[in-house]
Amino acid sequence: MASKRIDQIAAHLNYPKGMLAGQVAIVTGSGQGIGAETARLFANEGAKVVVADVDGKKAQDVANQINESGGSAIAVAGDVLKNEYINELVKKAAEFGNGKIHIIVNNAGYTWDGVIHKTTDKQWETILALHCSVPFKLVRAAAPYFRIKDGELRNIINISSTSGLHGNAGQANYALAKAGVTGLTKTIAKEWGPQFGVRANTVAFGHILTRLTAAKEAGAFITTPDGEKVALGIPQAQKASGPGAGAQHLDIPLRRPGTATEAASAVLAVASPLFSYVNGQTISVTGGRNM
Repeated sequence: MASKRIDQIAAHLNYPKGMLAGQVAIVTGSGQGIGAETARLFANEGAKVVVADVDGKKAQDVANQINESGGSAIAVAGDVLKNEYINELVKKAAEFGNGKIHIIVNNAGYTWDGVIHKTTDKQWETILALHCSVPFKLVRAAAPYFRIKDGELRNIINISSTSGLHGNAGQANYALAKAGVTGLTKTIAKEWGPQFGVRANTVAFGHILTRLTAAKEAGAFITTPDGEKVALGIPQAQKASGPGAGAQHLDIPLRRPGTATEAASAVLAVASPLFSYVNGQTISVTGGRNM
């Protein structure tokens, strides 16, 4: 079985139809930002992509763009905090893949910031559920499609953050959740690697240009399942006084934030056969920040 897998890796390295040709990928939170770029890049490399997002219109728009560009995608909209949606997502992905799923990218999420002494139970529990419990539940639900010995390439990529690696003031909930993701990743690698050849890695982003790092004053928000609006972004006063503020992001050796496409490209690299012997690792995508 191992030799068959190595032969398959060698075949993929020729890229006749793309690095992910023939693979079925679920990308959560792929209606916009890094997730949407990941879905597009995966499709460009031959993957059949399941665009999963709470916003049905955005998810369908991304799927339509992929299909109109010659790729293959479906949109499965829903709230990842609901168990029934996770089960539906796995079911529809398997149907789309003719009984197979090869890649899961656990990307869905947002921040709900607050200093420790002012963080509510609701803030705490929502963010931990979203960034820790949801990836676990999705991987668990998809287990029958990963714990098989058919020699095909399979891997799971969990998205983390430098907040999970180094902590971040005002983000105790997010920092703990993203730190927990790395433990989940390593456990998947140790449980499913030996018998089934499944790779699992974490990609931890630094300052990437998304709605989570934009000016809070821009007004972006997300609505929680019970209807509460959570403002997204960083207040301008905080951005002006935070690390690297002012002269061209001095805390980042590349002197700039990353783009969503650059972030998604790192996810593609980890998913690809180029990383076929990288397993259980946390890949920091930060432009050199925190090295």
